[in-house]
Amino acid sequence: MVTVNRHPKPLTESSLRAYFHDSLSRAMQNQRVEAEDATVWYLTNLLTQFSRSENLFEHTTAGPTLRPLALLYAAAIEARSTAQRRLVLQRLGDVALFLSGVLAGRLSRRLRDVDYCIAMGGRAYGCLSEADEHGARGRAQGDVFRELSTQFPEFVDVVAEAGERAPGADHRDVLQLYEEWCKTGSRRLERRLRSLGVTPLRYTQPQ
Repeated sequence: MVTVNRHPKPLTESSLRAYFHDSLSRAMQNQRVEAEDATVWYLTNLLTQFSRSENLFEHTTAGPTLRPLALLYAAAIEARSTAQRRLVLQRLGDVALFLSGVLAGRLSRRLRDVDYCIAMGGRAYGCLSEADEHGARGRAQGDVFRELSTQFPEFVDVVAEAGERAPGADHRDVLQLYEEWCKTGSRRLERRLRSLGVTPLRYTQPQ
């Protein structure tokens, strides 16, 4: 959630990871949410990864684009291998969790949007938790995804609070522009998004 740093010293990835881990731990304590250490570290790595917009937006021939969750879900269904399906489902869960936190924290709080993201993300993590993974590592990952799935709404609020604590400017402003463009189709907003390196793609939701 950080693209510009206002501190005199630049944040390294390791210091950013420590920062988010502390913020998440505080948010969980404030909201009385309990989770295994492995799940907290998963969320920490997720926020650290998406602190750079190039990791949130996908790179296409048309430029960086935020692919709708429905299309990610379709890609998971059409995946040709189990490994590819897991990667897409994890991407779907991660993006849905991040977007849900943003929508719940800084944007218009349209309940339909938040509920849609929560439903899609919880379903994706749930599918991952049910996958037959062998070995201790596979079982540990399954436990993390199971906890993320069953407590998805709680983790949305935790991510929202942790994101609000983040230092410096962040790309939630970009996401706000994106949502406004989805509502209005404004050419001005589209030009603004493109100037920021983002190719607008309408967000698809079920009716």
